[in-house]
Amino acid sequence: MVKEFETKGYMTLILGGSSGLGLAAAEKLAAQGMGICIVHRNTRSEMRTVTPAFERIQSHEVPFMSFNMDVMDAPKREAVLAALQPYRGRFRCILHSIAKGSLKTMDSAALPPLSTEDLKLTLDYMAFSLYDWVMAFRDAGLLAADARVLAFTSEGSHKAWKHYAAVATAKAALEALIRNMALELAPYGIRANCIQAGITPTASMKRIPGSDTLEAATPGRNPFGRMTRPGDVADVVYLLCKDEAAWINGSIIPVDGGEHIC
Repeated sequence: MVKEFETKGYMTLILGGSSGLGLAAAEKLAAQGMGICIVHRNTRSEMRTVTPAFERIQSHEVPFMSFNMDVMDAPKREAVLAALQPYRGRFRCILHSIAKGSLKTMDSAALPPLSTEDLKLTLDYMAFSLYDWVMAFRDAGLLAADARVLAFTSEGSHKAWKHYAAVATAKAALEALIRNMALELAPYGIRANCIQAGITPTASMKRIPGSDTLEAATPGRNPFGRMTRPGDVADVVYLLCKDEAAWINGSIIPVDGGEHIC
C-alpha cells in the first residue's frame, strides 16, 4: 500500500490522543507514514489499555513519542518543545482532542451545581490549551510551512443539552478561536479548521449523563441509520492533512453522515 506521507518526514502533535477520536486519528495518520507525538494524561491502571494502543501505532514504523502529562502544565510543555527540536519544521498537524471538563448541571438541587470555576477549568482544557500549544510550536519553529490546526467540536456548541453547559461553552469558544487562528495565522502558512463529529460512542461521550438516550436516538435521525465511528472522523483528519486540502481554512466541517441536517 502506498503511504501518503511516507517520504515527507511529517509529524503530528495530538493533544489527548490516548483514546477515542484522537487515538483513531493517530492510528490513521501513522498508517499513512506520518510520525506521531501524543500528549495525554492517564493513570497507571489506564496505561494497561493505552500501552497496547501505542504499540499498534509504533508497528507502522514511524517516529513515535508520548508524554503523559497535564496539557496545561507550562514547564512540562517547555520540556516537550525541547525534546522535539530534532523535528523542527516537520509538524504538519496539531490536533486538539482534549475531553477534560465539567459535566455538572445548573440545577440548584445538584450537589454541587455547576460553578464558574467549573466553567473556567473546562474552557482552559477544552479550548485555551489549543492556543497555548499552537503558539508555542510556532514560536519554537516546529511547524511545517503548510501546517494544519484541527480541533474536534460538536453540535453542543450551538445546541443545549443538560449537563453539557461547560463543555458547550468551551466548544463555542474553541470554534471562535479556530476562526481567528485561520485569519491571523494564515501569514505563517497555518490552516485552522474544526471537525464537528456526529454522536460517536467514545468513552468521553458515555460519561455524559443521558448519553444512552442520545445513543439510542441517533440512528433514527441519521440518513445512514447508524452512529458516527471514530474511524469516520480519523479519515477526515487524514484528508485535511493532505496537500489537496490546503485551501480549506476557517471551516467547521460536519463529519456525521448528514446527521446535522435532520
